[in-house]
Amino acid sequence: MTGVCPNQQIEAMIREGAIVADLPVTHDQIQPASLDLRLGHTAYRVRASFLAGQGRTVSQRLQEFEMHRIDLSKGAVLEKGCVYLVPLLEGLRLPDDMHAVANAKSSTGRLDLLTRTVTDGGVEFDRIPTGYTGPLYAEICPRSFSVLVRPGMQLNQIRFRNGHAVLSDTDLNALHAVAPLVDGPAVIQEGLGFSVDLDLPGTDLVGYRAKPHTGVIDLDLIGHYDASEYWEEVRSTDGQIILDPGAFYILVSREAVHIPPQYAAEMAPYLAMVGEFRVHYAGFFDPGFGHDAAGGAGSRGVLEVRCHEAPFVLEHGQVVGRLVYERMAAAPTNLYGAGIASNYQGQGLKLSKHFKT
Repeated sequence: MTGVCPNQQIEAMIREGAIVADLPVTHDQIQPASLDLRLGHTAYRVRASFLAGQGRTVSQRLQEFEMHRIDLSKGAVLEKGCVYLVPLLEGLRLPDDMHAVANAKSSTGRLDLLTRTVTDGGVEFDRIPTGYTGPLYAEICPRSFSVLVRPGMQLNQIRFRNGHAVLSDTDLNALHAVAPLVDGPAVIQEGLGFSVDLDLPGTDLVGYRAKPHTGVIDLDLIGHYDASEYWEEVRSTDGQIILDPGAFYILVSREAVHIPPQYAAEMAPYLAMVGEFRVHYAGFFDPGFGHDAAGGAGSRGVLEVRCHEAPFVLEHGQVVGRLVYERMAAAPTNLYGAGIASNYQGQGLKLSKHFKT
């Protein structure tokens, strides 16, 4: 059946051997439309990011780029600004009609922890071709904070697809007419556009900027860290802020987004030429995000923004990204925010779960 595989189909793939693992897959890894991937026991410090390339394996390329190996079994620090490659506990034996796409988990993106999936023979990050059989690796590059990691930690996730499931703009307009996707006018152009909110009600706090020199973050510690030790508050009274080159920001979308149960979505760039910045497309939006039984109140999307070469003025209401919607092959039996623990349902401006609220 064409579409994104729901949780019950992922469970069947595990039983049937299309998803293999060094240790049994746990229930908490299976999301409504994706599978969380776990770090293995060794990290390879490499001198540069790389792809295996056609006809070559990651292990072959590691012989060129490996600097040293790190045992993660008792926990180890991955240092800011360095590149690491970690074999994952999961591997794939995909059917000939199925391909996959991977992405960083929400909490990973909110820490500016660049995490991408690498495969044997791969010519793209995070894209797993139809029928792929082989291991999976996570490339990890901490960009704002050094992090403490251990085997089994889940930094990225994978989504499985049969065929082409992306909704056209015509389909999106029709869906929005019957199940509103945002709490206002919909900007639909190769996906659902969303804008930045720099005029939050009752406050001039509009975001956070990562501090340049901080301590290590243990990714197992939830609600543990004082945000002020890692983040500077970004305030605005005129609906605009100036992004500094090289700086990393947490902002929030003006729109409350709704993902109906029969659909999933992925964050993507809006247009490359709208400014000297990038909204980090760190995650999948699961079926049920922003959804309630009444039809969908919506949840804000958190924006992970990095400025590039030149300072850039970002203004309230500026369109900065888009959501690409896809059909599910079947409605999942678990929905985001309903059948599973969901850290970001109903969110506003919010840092990752590691920080005290």
